[in-house]
Amino acid sequence: MSGHSKWATTKRAKAVVDAKRGAVFTKIAKLITIAARTGGDPTSNFTLRIAIDKAKAINMPKDNIERAIKRGTGEAGGAQIEELIYEGIGPAKTQFIVKCLSDSKNRTAAEIRHLFSKHGGSLGTVMWNFSQQGIIMIESQEINDKKLTDENFELELIDAGAEDIKREAEGMTIYTAPLDFQKTKQFLENKNINTASAAIEYAAKETTDLNDGEKIQVEKFVEELDNNEDVSDYYTNVNL
Repeated sequence: MSGHSKWATTKRAKAVVDAKRGAVFTKIAKLITIAARTGGDPTSNFTLRIAIDKAKAINMPKDNIERAIKRGTGEAGGAQIEELIYEGIGPAKTQFIVKCLSDSKNRTAAEIRHLFSKHGGSLGTVMWNFSQQGIIMIESQEINDKKLTDENFELELIDAGAEDIKREAEGMTIYTAPLDFQKTKQFLENKNINTASAAIEYAAKETTDLNDGEKIQVEKFVEELDNNEDVSDYYTNVNL
């Protein structure tokens, strides 16, 4: 399990959304399109429901969401979008897994390879240091509003599939096995508990700390990943 707090990552993601809302809409639309390939009804398609939740969290217009769903179900035209995963060594020998959603594999591969090279890194195998796990985050305001502070709630979460629960000033982070992610998220939905973030992610088994100079290098690299419309998410072994 990754040893660092994800709240710093979430805070940064919100700042990116606020600054570049149009580009983020494009990224989330691609996510919805891929999810809708297995069905356009979010009540029966859990992956689509999660993608729509992300869209609503950034106030994406309903028309944009519906167009993305239709593109995924084949009701609308457009080039085929596919999910691509790249692994590599970033600045200061940091490890990154970059997830892309693209309609041009060759273009995206060239761009991601260039980004790693530009910042002193290269594509290479790092997946050995990562494992997938469900990560669900509930903000402190929601915890207080719904009175989720007692031990009974945590016991219910464990029964619903939670492997670990971490409380911090910003809120609660719930970790699950990938197979239990849907069950745990559904438990929260049934209780009308809003989540700040919910996804199956790659978490580093062993993390690394950086000095101030190395942090600046990594921040510049991450900023370029954020600016690339094909990059839907990225995961690192850096302690944030």
